[in-house]
Amino acid sequence: MTTEKPFSQACENNKEAILNILKQVFCQPLTVWEIGSGTGQHACHFARQLPHLTWQPTDRAGNIAGIRMWLREAQLPNLQAPLPLDVADSVWPCRSIEAVFTANTLHIMSWDEVTLLFQRLAKYLAIQARVCIYGPFNYRGDYTSDSNARFDQWLKQQNPHSCIKHFEQVLALAAAIGLELSADHAMPANNRLLVFERQAVI
Repeated sequence: MTTEKPFSQACENNKEAILNILKQVFCQPLTVWEIGSGTGQHACHFARQLPHLTWQPTDRAGNIAGIRMWLREAQLPNLQAPLPLDVADSVWPCRSIEAVFTANTLHIMSWDEVTLLFQRLAKYLAIQARVCIYGPFNYRGDYTSDSNARFDQWLKQQNPHSCIKHFEQVLALAAAIGLELSADHAMPANNRLLVFERQAVI
């Protein structure tokens, strides 16, 4: 059981850059489902800075205790208790989702898990739902930087199923469920923030 509050330096490094985009994308009151909340740092920061939103953290069961530590400290009225969720779960603990945020998850997942994520989103996303995906991507079959190439090799050493995903393949999965790319933001440390909006239920 987690006894020490988890901490991610990457979350501290990227939270303000991400927040600047989320302020534009999620400007109306709604509930944002965060897929793979990790430590819970992003959930607390974004819920604090965007009080018009209701923020719903989720992650695999093993990370829930650490997220709760951050939430107990933050004591924010618009921050919901974290829910255990694996993208492979056939049933998610919701009826409909009007907004999604996920950071640094796709490159950890296997390609099969990424495919499952979009299959689940096809079931739960409402029309005009917005989806924000943060992390590194390859474009036109190649790395965008030497550091991303090194990072990709490190990922594969940790887990042979993990790797930086190809932007074009992710775009195809999104298009297949009616998600249209509305923005592709360059972010610090050779990351991107992709913003999609669901145009139709397919």
